[in-house]
Amino acid sequence: MCGIAGWVEWEADLSQHMPILEKMNSTLIPRGPDAAGFWISRHVALTHRRLAVVDPAGGSQPMTRRSGNKVCTITYNGELYNTADLKDELTSRGYIFTTNSDTEVLLTSYLEWGTNCVEHLNGIFAFAIWDELNETLFLARDRMGVKPLFYTKKGDVFLFASELKCLLAHPAVEPVLDTEGLAEIFVMGPSRTPGHGVFRDIAELKPGYCLVYNRQGMHIRPYWILISQPHPHDLNSTVVNLRDLLQDTFKRQLVSDVPICTLLSGGLDSSAISAIAAREMAATGKDILRTFSVDYIDNERYFQADHFQPNSDSQWVGRVAEYIGVQHSTVMLDTPELVEALDAATVARDLPGMADVDSSLYLFCREIKRSATVALSGECADEIFGGYPWFRDPSTLWSPNFPWMNDPDGRVRLLSPELHSLLNPTQYLEEKYQEALSEVPHLRGEEPYEARMREITYFSMTRFMPTLLDRKDRMSMAFGLEIRVPYCDHRLVEYVWNIPWRMKTCNQMEKGILRQALTGILPDDVLARRKSPYPKTHNPGYLASVQRRLAEILADPSSPLAQLVNGQAVRDLLQVKPVAGGKPWFGQLMKEPQLLAYLVQVDAWMRHYRVQIRP
Repeated sequence: MCGIAGWVEWEADLSQHMPILEKMNSTLIPRGPDAAGFWISRHVALTHRRLAVVDPAGGSQPMTRRSGNKVCTITYNGELYNTADLKDELTSRGYIFTTNSDTEVLLTSYLEWGTNCVEHLNGIFAFAIWDELNETLFLARDRMGVKPLFYTKKGDVFLFASELKCLLAHPAVEPVLDTEGLAEIFVMGPSRTPGHGVFRDIAELKPGYCLVYNRQGMHIRPYWILISQPHPHDLNSTVVNLRDLLQDTFKRQLVSDVPICTLLSGGLDSSAISAIAAREMAATGKDILRTFSVDYIDNERYFQADHFQPNSDSQWVGRVAEYIGVQHSTVMLDTPELVEALDAATVARDLPGMADVDSSLYLFCREIKRSATVALSGECADEIFGGYPWFRDPSTLWSPNFPWMNDPDGRVRLLSPELHSLLNPTQYLEEKYQEALSEVPHLRGEEPYEARMREITYFSMTRFMPTLLDRKDRMSMAFGLEIRVPYCDHRLVEYVWNIPWRMKTCNQMEKGILRQALTGILPDDVLARRKSPYPKTHNPGYLASVQRRLAEILADPSSPLAQLVNGQAVRDLLQVKPVAGGKPWFGQLMKEPQLLAYLVQVDAWMRHYRVQIRP
């Protein structure tokens, strides 16, 4: 993957502002450690940081191509999985290619189809194309939002970038939180409202959207939406079609000119990817697939099964690795590392995140990068197929709230009275829930239970899944590691979206349809294994460490967090010992230790970015 950024200012000569562009570019070095690129005209500047994955010699950016009197320049972050198909079609239309890169194919697609080119793409991407003839900038983001793309308009200045830190490197952009930004951090966090950039005047282009900016202004439109329609296939046909889609998707995403691996937890989703990848690599005469898992020192000693994490991964990783015949490595992390990496993970994400779930992935990616540049991950299958516990929990299923946000009242009690009054958290959360509900593409005539499961699936895909995709992108790209998420292939998503819930859960099992589609690919005991989430540390030393650090923060008169929370309520929380089996306050993994660590991250974030509050 890569990092991209750009700048349009109609009344300025941007060739005079190269130092600013270089500063913006430098913030993206971790995303693209292999090369830097710049393209500047009088009113437009594009920049790029490259992580070379396909055609290292021929894919330099920004890239300019001409067709007739049309001259266009692109800066692009992503990977196309239908490059060969597009190249064949465009060649038949008379285009000649000079590289093997998907960048040239994408740019040529724009030359042929204009802004409708996005409808032809299968991949993960965020890109900008400057059309010199029409003086128009075109931005687009992939359908599921795997790759990030932020933008801001400040007066006559329009800026875009892969990460928030890059926009903040421009002197026109300030790290200011208004009331909505505060609510995103303290009410919605670590999730975000789609399109919200948290900082004032910064937005994120929503998944499946594109943006046109020219002298007439800015126009944003969706180019892809989920469409609800009756599912046309019976169970057996659905299993066959799903199996074919999975195999085609996984194979397409193995294209790479650099070392590739998979992340293997021993769960259903990552095991399926690893098994099919290992089989494909063996069939094509490539090296034995490398797989990686993460675990924690002494975790087996402290692990206690509960509803949200029914079993640990270690034994299952070995079972699958041996069955599919891969070269497996386990990365072992220790508790002090997780606490120490909280700050680095916050800076990588540009926002407070999922506490040690972020910092562990940060450290995990650092180790993987020593051996590989591309990895495939099982992220997002649970949102698409309905694997999370909240899909089956009657207490949350019909609740008028996002089902992964447990105990919102408990979070509110931690806010200072002034912040509580300013934010009106209950109302803000209700508004965001109703906003999501109004977007759901319902199927006319669908029975109430099926309709509700469609709603929960939509919430999970559009409100919870982006939190995990943000985590995956930022933690991996902090080390120049490209992680692909095959379950986000839009063809797969479109097909599974309309499979009725009772068919999705055939055999009375979570993700039952997926298990049936993988029969014969994975051993029966792995197919029958209950879902277990990304592993976290269970060492009580982690809780003790974040308790000490948060206590120090509260005692520091210069702490920005201390001014925003109810100090006594947080101190009371510091004295509470976690109850085994208790519900997480966010998602599946974030319990009391992660709540404290989240507050630690908020404080570190506000200090690092020198966040200003202007309600």
